Amino acid sequence: MSVLNMSCRPVPAGVLVTVSGELDATNADRLESAIRDAHRPGRSLILDLSELTFMDSTGLHVLVRAHDDVNGTGGSLRLAAVRDIPARILQITGVWDTLHVHAGVDEAIAAARSASPDRLSDDVGRL
Repeated sequence: MSVLNMSCRPVPAGVLVTVSGELDATNADRLESAIRDAHRPGRSLILDLSELTFMDSTGLHVLVRAHDDVNGTGGSLRLAAVRDIPARILQITGVWDTLHVHAGVDEAIAAARSASPDRLSDDVGRL
């Protein structure tokens, strides 16, 4: 069994889930559960993948389902700091162009904040 570790913490506009280790068929269900537990409708979910060293097709499917689920509730899924092997899987399957991929966590948080419905309603309230 591959080692996969996750931690969650709130950030402006959503939740940050930090993922480390290897994501494959032996543990993908754990990430899917963590995503389900962390996500709040209408909020962004940011996955920090800077320490994810491997991902197989099962992990890819988790990310695609998460993208659909989060978007379906009015939020957005953002991937941050995707490393070489997981990035290559996303690129060769065409998923890279579908997901919001950011160079780092700070950029993903900033993008989530600028797209947040809460921020938009705050801005409208100031007009």
